[in-house]
Amino acid sequence: MAIELIKIYAVWFREVKRFANSKSRIVGSLAMPLFFLIALGGGIGALVPDFNYPTFILPGIIGMTILFNSIFSGVSIIWDRELGYLKELLVAPTSRATIVIGKALGGATTSVLQGAVILALGIIFGLASPSLIGVLLAIFIMVIFATLIVSIGIIFASIITEIETFQLVVNLIMMPLFFLSNALFPVEKMPEWLKTLSMFNPVSYGVDALRTLINGAGSNPFVLDILILLAILIVALGLAGALFNRTSI
Repeated sequence: MAIELIKIYAVWFREVKRFANSKSRIVGSLAMPLFFLIALGGGIGALVPDFNYPTFILPGIIGMTILFNSIFSGVSIIWDRELGYLKELLVAPTSRATIVIGKALGGATTSVLQGAVILALGIIFGLASPSLIGVLLAIFIMVIFATLIVSIGIIFASIITEIETFQLVVNLIMMPLFFLSNALFPVEKMPEWLKTLSMFNPVSYGVDALRTLINGAGSNPFVLDILILLAILIVALGLAGALFNRTSI
């Protein structure tokens, strides 16, 4: 057991170090969420003067940050396959489940760090004032949500072998997941068809849990959000492990 934990740590450390060494990726991955927060928060917020829209969408922008960065973590598998590193991993004396867990945790770590930066900026600029316990619970929710989304990225990376195809497919999935969730719109104001879609969208539950902790405006019971996220995480992680187990070099 201790040996497997060391192997998971090795895979995790490589993913984190790869991200830390890419300064342009760090800046680029934070620029888009900040743009959305400033442009949408200021623009739409001006149209609804009686509603603090920037504060409302802050959890949604954090969810966006985690979503975009987590799902693209799967591309590392494709890069490793093309560079030959994946072959070295697969012939190493370790299980493929260990590799999946290490990559999932590595991608989740980098995404949570970026989500925490957005949360910190929101607190600094007065968009949120959660308690210390609220911040710690928000980090916990980010970890669950990010690991879930990274697992989805691994699922697609285990099936798709070309980077261009992966990016196309992921974009086709990622944007609807974000815009058809409660990240930008209150559930109470949604038309019925959008409410129904958001109920089957994992992003909605991650954002709703964060919204409950950050500004107390969540729509669902907090425990329900956590249970649904954990259930989807278990399914996604299991499917990622099964598909990665069948992946070819």
